[in-house]
Amino acid sequence: MASKDTHTTEYEPLDGVGTGDEFSLEDILAEFGGGRKQAILRDVETEVTPGPEPVFQPEAPEEKPAVLPEPEEKPAEESLPPSPRPVTLEEVVGSTVSAVMEEQQQEPLVKPRRGLFSRKKLEDTEQLYSTPEEEEEPEEEDLLDEEEELLSDAAELWRERYQNRRGLVPAAFAMALTPIVVQAAERYGVIVPWWSDSLQNQALALLACLVLTALLCWQVFAEAVRTLMKKRCTGEVLAAAAALLSALDCGAVFLLKNRTPVAPYAAVACAALAFASFGLTRKSRAMYDTFHAAAVDDEPPYLVTETELGACKQRGSVPGFYAAASRDDVTVFWQTALLPVVFVASFVFAGLSSLGQGRGHDFLLNWSVILSAGATFVLPLCWSLPYSVLARNLQKTGCAVAGWLGAEKISRRKTMIVTDTDLFPPGTMQLNGVKVFGEELPKAASYAASVSRAAGSGLERLFDGLVRSEGGHYRNVDEFSFYEEGGYSATIRGESVLLGTASFMRKMDIRLPSGINLKTGIFLAVDRELVAVFAVKYQPSENVDYALRVMKRIGVTPILAARDPNITPALLKRKFHKGIKVEYPPISNRVALSEIEKDRGVPRALLFREGLLPYAEAVVGSQRMVRAVRRCLMLSLFSSVCGTLLAFYMMFLSAYTLLTPLTLLVFLSLWLLPVWLYTDWTGRY
Repeated sequence: MASKDTHTTEYEPLDGVGTGDEFSLEDILAEFGGGRKQAILRDVETEVTPGPEPVFQPEAPEEKPAVLPEPEEKPAEESLPPSPRPVTLEEVVGSTVSAVMEEQQQEPLVKPRRGLFSRKKLEDTEQLYSTPEEEEEPEEEDLLDEEEELLSDAAELWRERYQNRRGLVPAAFAMALTPIVVQAAERYGVIVPWWSDSLQNQALALLACLVLTALLCWQVFAEAVRTLMKKRCTGEVLAAAAALLSALDCGAVFLLKNRTPVAPYAAVACAALAFASFGLTRKSRAMYDTFHAAAVDDEPPYLVTETELGACKQRGSVPGFYAAASRDDVTVFWQTALLPVVFVASFVFAGLSSLGQGRGHDFLLNWSVILSAGATFVLPLCWSLPYSVLARNLQKTGCAVAGWLGAEKISRRKTMIVTDTDLFPPGTMQLNGVKVFGEELPKAASYAASVSRAAGSGLERLFDGLVRSEGGHYRNVDEFSFYEEGGYSATIRGESVLLGTASFMRKMDIRLPSGINLKTGIFLAVDRELVAVFAVKYQPSENVDYALRVMKRIGVTPILAARDPNITPALLKRKFHKGIKVEYPPISNRVALSEIEKDRGVPRALLFREGLLPYAEAVVGSQRMVRAVRRCLMLSLFSSVCGTLLAFYMMFLSAYTLLTPLTLLVFLSLWLLPVWLYTDWTGRY
């Protein structure tokens, strides 16, 4: 056969273009790149020389010359269906993001074109899986670069803070409740001795209660100062400012004779300080529970991080957890954006309602009322209460979430990557029987164990015990490949080995005995002949079933990244709840996703127990907590705006008899009910 490379074709000169120009096939192919030339040569060789079905191999770079396969003497069997397409382990490992990025950075000398006259670039038709390290955010690098404090030291620090704050909260609420009870009794006609005699006595008593409450809640003022030094503004800042203005208004009763004769609103400021102190106490308990659980082991078994497909469980690593847990939560950023506006608006509204109406002596009174209405009780609680519930629940199950940053990251996508060991942990897979056909059991067990170890599936634990009991040993595995149809192929000591399900063996033209009907059996074939059948039993675990039910109820979808050919959505529906829905990607993606679990990413959560349940509770609980915090945050900001506007309207009309301290307390307390409901909702999943 004449070589196609030496064959040239002459073309007639085109009209109007010129004469004497000749275009050969080599010139056209050289113009449009070597890749197109190789494709034409392969097509011509395929048409001329018949051969067997091509075996899948990784694509070679375009700059390398193509090597044409030599024709085999064995004719192709056209009557048989095409063999299943294997996916080699080298292909999966070779298709990583780094290799793809290197290929994209290398620009070819000649840009590929679709045709002779088209300049549109060729498009890739295969979408490779990209690992999460490809799109790391700058904050992740900062977390790993920050100085890490020992988790045990952090736990001890927050424990001391919690102990110091816990004992003062009941006393603060009792002191704040004292003027409220007295004013409520007076409203219903009860004459209180000394209190009801004069306004100055009421102002003095309210000032004393406010000072004592401030002393009990001194950590609120300390937290407000620390927040302002970091250029932040939170609910603690407004509560402290409202308390100071209320104290000044109590003094104005003695100094300003023309002040409107109404009692100061110091009782509202006392209640705001008490709730702010309670919020700090719950935050301290949440941080203590988090670091106490994280400090159980310096090398935790697993961590949970995020990928572009969802949450993923990886090998345990502590660096980065403390920095992530210490980051500010979302409420700090939103309150910092809005609460300064509320503070300035309260100052302006106080001036409009007093100085603007010729009542300058009521400026402190109106400002304290408007600011107290804007410093609602739910502002310090919208983050601390849900997080404390989540931290307490996860500590019981052996988990720890790295604050708002960790919870938000792993719950951003409503998906989780689960593998063989997550669904069927050790002890739930059993070998019920083995049948050998014309081969010794030690050799069959050795081949099956060697291939399953190369596959990295959960079957490795099963066959490892069989090899040890039968006196076999592991063999070197070459040319290993995965098959989408549910099996593996490899070469051991020059023999072709197939391991997989019954349907895989039939598609590979392996003759099976008619009397064998195993839904979860594993078949071993050597050199196209059936050698052994292994009866595998999958025992469902109650914890796994409960975890899958919780995930379905909350709306988290598991992505099945199993390498065991028997673990399919159909098997899960038979063994667990029938309503379970999972994503089942192609084999190449499943292998790539399972490879990610061997990495160590930025720890968003730490797991100290085996099984799917701790993993699921960390992701599901984080999702519930994130939703609750966002809803409580929106509610708190809305209540702050509404309280500011309502108080301004009442002060502008001088309606002090309508907006009394008791009515303002009731208004602010009603906003607490949704927060308590959302907090309780956080722990119910």
